[in-house]
Amino acid sequence: MATDVKRTLEKQQYKIYGDHAAVKLCHWMKQSLLHGRVCYKEEFYGIRSHRCLQMTPVVNQCTHNCLFCWRVQGFESEEVQWKEPEEILDRCIQEQRKLVSGFGGDERCSREMWQESREPRHVAISLSGEPTMYPYLGDFIDVCHRRGMSTFLVTNGTFPEVLEKLDPLPTQLYVTVAAPTEEIYKRLCVPRIPDGWERLNRTLELLPSLDTRTVIRHTLVKDWNIGWEGDYAKLDAKADPTFVEPKGYVFVGDSRRRMTIDNMPSPAMVREFSERLGRKLGMQVLMERRDSRVALLGRQGSKTSLF
Repeated sequence: MATDVKRTLEKQQYKIYGDHAAVKLCHWMKQSLLHGRVCYKEEFYGIRSHRCLQMTPVVNQCTHNCLFCWRVQGFESEEVQWKEPEEILDRCIQEQRKLVSGFGGDERCSREMWQESREPRHVAISLSGEPTMYPYLGDFIDVCHRRGMSTFLVTNGTFPEVLEKLDPLPTQLYVTVAAPTEEIYKRLCVPRIPDGWERLNRTLELLPSLDTRTVIRHTLVKDWNIGWEGDYAKLDAKADPTFVEPKGYVFVGDSRRRMTIDNMPSPAMVREFSERLGRKLGMQVLMERRDSRVALLGRQGSKTSLF
């Protein structure tokens, strides 16, 4: 990893292990501990925000340079000395305990919740980079599951061959579909590989055969990719996901170099898009969190919570 990229990540409170794995406290972890405000994933799926480990096994490698991405984009081709899965999980938990250490003395944080935050029960494999580029991803998920931890894997879908062979599968698999057409995909996701759109579509076709909960996430950027519900519906129909999550872009992090605050859709825009898409898919809006600009689409009667 380039020294300047590593320095930037560390300034942003990433804790890096080796030159490819990282952990960082989520905004909602802090909100949960200090103010009782939880992540939408707790309301939608039952994940306890203060017991979530937000990490990545591949912090600085990706096949996209998405304009809306809030992460640091210093991607480069390099030889990586891959760390073992158990080592990565142990170090991420160790670093998370350091990151939450100060909350233990804060009168706004209950002692019980603080103690629980030191023992994560959920791993969000989503912090930065493209996690399916880690060659031992299945082994990592297996370690998490053997320790009684649930897993959410977020991928841009450009490695269908990895997902096809992944064993075990994560508790829930997210695939980001941030463009309704190949033209918009190339302009907005800025793929670093020539066949990214074809690879994403192969992933969508693969999803119905995977024996786990699946979610398609549409990251909505005003003036870029909102609308085209018919095109999105065709992509979603291929995947036949358990849920669809339309989620509005937020003007934070490095995305501020490329976007403006006007590119953030309002909660009403996200809701309207969700309702229009839902009608085409035979789904309905099961839940929404307006402060997070996100809605959950599913079939009537679907069980959303994991627990």
